[in-house]
Amino acid sequence: IDRDEAVNIFVTGKTKTWGQALGIKSAVPIRVYTRSDACGAGETWAKYLGKKQEDLLGGGVFGDPGLAQAVTKDPQGIAYNNIGYAYDAKTKLPNTGVKVVPLDVNGNGKIDQEENFYDTMDAIVNAIATGKYPSPPARDLYFVTSGKPVKKELVEFIRWSLTEGQKYVLESGYINISKEKLAAGLDKIK
Repeated sequence: IDRDEAVNIFVTGKTKTWGQALGIKSAVPIRVYTRSDACGAGETWAKYLGKKQEDLLGGGVFGDPGLAQAVTKDPQGIAYNNIGYAYDAKTKLPNTGVKVVPLDVNGNGKIDQEENFYDTMDAIVNAIATGKYPSPPARDLYFVTSGKPVKKELVEFIRWSLTEGQKYVLESGYINISKEKLAAGLDKIK
C-alpha cells in the first residue's frame, strides 16, 4: 500500500476492503486495529499519515503485544507496530500469523526492488538504518536529561547503553545506532 491508501485505511475509513487496498477483486473487509494507549509507534505512524494519533481509526488495543495478537487472530486485520513485534528476534522472519504489508514508498503502484525489504528482520533493519524506509514511521529514540548528566550512575548507564548495551538492541526490536551517532552521544557525557 502507498501512503495515500494508508490514510484511507487508518484515517478516513474510505478503504473498507482488501480488494480496494490492494487493487484486486476482493470484497473481504479490512478490520483496522490501533493502539488504545498513547505511544510512540502510534504517534509516529500518524505523523507519517499527516495526522495525530487521536485521528487514527480502528478498534483500540492496548500495547504492542496486543496489536500483534489482534492481527494474528484476525486474518482480515491490519495494524501498525514496532518491528520487534512483527519479526521473531531469533529466526529474523515475520512472527507466525503476521504478514508485514510493504509500503510503496515512491507511490508508483508497486513494490520496486529498492522497496522490497520486508522478508526478514535484517532486511528491514538495514532499510531503516540506510534511510530506504521512511522517517516517519521510523524514528530515533533519545535519552532526555535536565542539563548535562553529572550523577555517576546516570553517566555510566548512558555510556553502557551507547557501548556494551548496543549488543542487546536488535534482540529488543530496535535498530543499531550509527557509529557517528554513538560517538556524538558519548561526547555529550564527557
